Amino acid sequence: MDVQLLAWTGEPEQTVAAAARLCYSSASASELARRMTPERQASFIEKLVEMGHQSPLEHASFTFAIEGVSRALSHQLVRHRIASYSQKSQRYVEEGGFSYIIPPSVAASPGARRLFVEQMAHIREAYQRLREIVPKEDARYVLPNACETRLVVTMNARSLLHFFRVRCCRRAQWEIRHLAEKMLREVRRVSPLLFKNAGPPCETEGLCPEGEFSCGRLEKKDG
Repeated sequence: MDVQLLAWTGEPEQTVAAAARLCYSSASASELARRMTPERQASFIEKLVEMGHQSPLEHASFTFAIEGVSRALSHQLVRHRIASYSQKSQRYVEEGGFSYIIPPSVAASPGARRLFVEQMAHIREAYQRLREIVPKEDARYVLPNACETRLVVTMNARSLLHFFRVRCCRRAQWEIRHLAEKMLREVRRVSPLLFKNAGPPCETEGLCPEGEFSCGRLEKKDG
């Protein structure tokens, strides 16, 4: 899996702080941004997060290039609706020699891995044969969830905080959790204040909303 931060709002923390400050000031946003020292930015952003006043965070956005992930992952990712997505098309891109993602549990078992690889070979053959009979857009229906895909994803800071809250949790599916952890490392490089306390609630809030489905991490930590 490869995750790269392609682009982001210039001075994201200054932008968010100025937008939030505008709500309580008669000065213009540009004037507020000029006045905003790094210390005031940090204090203001910390207060915003504590108060739950998150709408100003929507003014900062981040765009990622994501490769080496499965269609199973992308189906989960697009459930996060406040975002923009561009994905490699199986309708227009030839998938005859498609690459695929092997889950760790399958890779760890020789028997499971052998069965998995055999089935991928059968699917490749079936796809190629179908391509000779029907349009590519119909042949793709035989392709598996394991099929590797590429995406460009843009989310604002508020959406990302929610994404990291639910997808960095140990209860999240392993592949999207791995993706969330990589994305979090990327945004912290350019905006450490906005994402200082990003992550699962057991780490950021000292609570677990999973109830009886909890992984037990918080209890072990307290113990």
